[in-house]
Amino acid sequence: MTATVPRRPRRSLVPYALIAAAVLILLLGMGYPTVWQLVTSMQEFGLAQQFGQAPEWVWFDNYVALATDGQFWLVLGKSLAFCIVAAVLTVAVGTALAVLMTAIGRVVRLILQIALLLAWAMPVVAVMTVWVWLFDRRRGVVNYLLDLIPGVEMHQFEWLGNPLTFFLVALVIIVWMSVPFVAFSLYAGLTQVSEEVMEAAQLDGASRWQRFRLIIVPLIRPVLSIVLLLQLIWDLRVFTQFTLLQDAGGKGIDYDVLGTYIYKLGAGAGDFGAAAAVSILMLLITIALSWFYIRSLMREEPA
Repeated sequence: MTATVPRRPRRSLVPYALIAAAVLILLLGMGYPTVWQLVTSMQEFGLAQQFGQAPEWVWFDNYVALATDGQFWLVLGKSLAFCIVAAVLTVAVGTALAVLMTAIGRVVRLILQIALLLAWAMPVVAVMTVWVWLFDRRRGVVNYLLDLIPGVEMHQFEWLGNPLTFFLVALVIIVWMSVPFVAFSLYAGLTQVSEEVMEAAQLDGASRWQRFRLIIVPLIRPVLSIVLLLQLIWDLRVFTQFTLLQDAGGKGIDYDVLGTYIYKLGAGAGDFGAAAAVSILMLLITIALSWFYIRSLMREEPA
């Protein structure tokens, strides 16, 4: 008798067709702008080219000019420092709120979640209007409340007129706007932690900090990794908040991050080639940040 070889089940082509459609949409929606930026970054593309004049190819001259521009390195350094500090603070505060939501009662948790959801859902322009008013040197609530503290003199203090306090205000605003997403994401991860495991650790004598550090953090590490990566990318690309704060007070290169620097190079100075070069460099930084996360995912995947 001859042994029959079992047939392999035929794979459906539907999943591949759906993935192909999604990839095609991404290529059309993101691929073309990226290619256009790459091409423009290698051209001398100014106002004349906006009115129909043919651009001149300069190849890597825009990148060389950026590499020798001290202002660009200053903006890049500030942007990287800001996005790292903002992302770490956002994840830390969001983690604390997520843990708090698992420890409080249902009614209080619901109130906290609604407050976070409202803060997250508010339009950026409306949020910035309120924050600019809060830090206004003449009518601002922040200066008024700080003035009430004995020994503190904050009368008509210009928060947006000094680069250090300007970035501090921007940090507070961006962390405040980003915390709800992190808190909700981590809270969803915390709800998946087994109560039996936590009770067993408590019976073994583990403190709250030990249970959090040795049990909770390893279990929600994938969620922590992705929210930290997303925050780094988002905080590197901030634009609207800084633009509105600059309109309210901060002027000049000392108040720029990469987003506002690109806008000023392109729309402000009319040097779209240099602006495109900075955009490509920002894209490369984003890919570098994402690559570390992708590598860690690949290592965790079973063979």
